[in-house]
Amino acid sequence: MLLAGLFAGCLFVALVAGDWWRFSRSTAAASRYGCPVARAEETLPVQPERAPSARFDPDGLLSLDHGNARLFPDERRILLRPHSSRFPSQFRTAWPLKGVIELDAASGDMHLRCVKLMPWSSALLTLLWFAIVGVGTLAFVVRFLTGDDAFSLGSLVLGLGVTAVGLLVLVFGLVTVSLAYRLEDQRLMQAYQELRAVLAGGSPPAQPDVKSDRK
Repeated sequence: MLLAGLFAGCLFVALVAGDWWRFSRSTAAASRYGCPVARAEETLPVQPERAPSARFDPDGLLSLDHGNARLFPDERRILLRPHSSRFPSQFRTAWPLKGVIELDAASGDMHLRCVKLMPWSSALLTLLWFAIVGVGTLAFVVRFLTGDDAFSLGSLVLGLGVTAVGLLVLVFGLVTVSLAYRLEDQRLMQAYQELRAVLAGGSPPAQPDVKSDRK
């Protein structure tokens, strides 16, 4: 039993590590890997004399103030990653985001379709955690209400206490995930706006000297 538990634990860690490794790769095949969490579309007017590839270096890289973009010309796709080290708040969360932007240029305009992705392990483990806490709390409430001594004073206090703890854990989890997603989304969208400005005809931004706020 102990050996099986150790094997399961090692397998779990390996799966999570493999998921993050593939999510972090910057290849064309891995660029679309991840759990889609949001989508956005827009059309940009672009300068006809400058193709999108002209904004990138020969390796297809473009360094932004708050991230990096990589162009895959054959797929007409851009992989956008914000870098937490380039923000005043360098806190990293367990729900990182990257953007995959499909390009469609026609009639002097460029249509952008952006999909926001996060690691599958982050999304699935978060859903699993909420499911366990939510179902566990609901199962306790149902079992408590169907019990013979459900309305005795001691049982009532215990039931209300356990239910309150379960609800507090759910609320705490929702707040944590919401704040983390909002932080990561703000970082991604800031890098996206910088990329958008460059694609619309601006020059690549200079690298800022970002100072750490750590104390």
